[in-house]
This record gives sequence, structure tokens and C-alpha cells, in this order.
Amino acid sequence: MVSCSKCGKTLGEGEHGAPVARICASIMGDEYIESWYFCDGCEVYTLEDYRDRFSGEDKVSVRDPIDKAIGDAKVALIRQCPKPNSKRCRCPAHREYFGGWLD
Repeated sequence: MVSCSKCGKTLGEGEHGAPVARICASIMGDEYIESWYFCDGCEVYTLEDYRDRFSGEDKVSVRDPIDKAIGDAKVALIRQCPKPNSKRCRCPAHREYFGGWLD
């Protein structure tokens, strides 16, 4: 479960704590999974960044609170992708989101 990076409230939709949006990519052999969670109380996003490293240990980090306007724009961009959970997707939304760093 992910907690709000501002107030500590448990976040996620449904019984499994699903994020409001998630996108995956393969960059330089590593798989990146970015999961966006929204806190209704604080009106900020929390981003969980999971990196499945090609060589080395996996890394999970949670970023500081992200302003609602910035998070809304990222979530809207992810929702334009037909396959956000595919690390091999190369749609315009994936390319814009990851800034052209896709494998």
C-alpha cells in the first residue's frame, strides 16, 4: 500500500489499492513502472516509482507531494495511451511521458 507523501493517509482505489494511473517503460534495459495516487484530503499526487533493474537490485521510491495541476496533466497523458502497462508501447503518449528515452 502507498501512503500520501504529505499526510500519510493510505491511498489507492479498491481493495488492492490500485493507483489512479500507471505507466510502464523499458529504458536502457531497466523496466520503469510509475504509479500515480491522488489524496482527496490534501489534493496532491504521490508518485511511486518502481525500477526493475537489468543488473542490480530493484529500487522503489516515493516522490514528494506533487501539485494537483501537474499530476492531473500526467494522468491525462497516461490515459491517452492504449497500453499503459506495456513496457514496449511506443505510442505518442509514452514517448512524451518518458521524453524519448524508450528502448
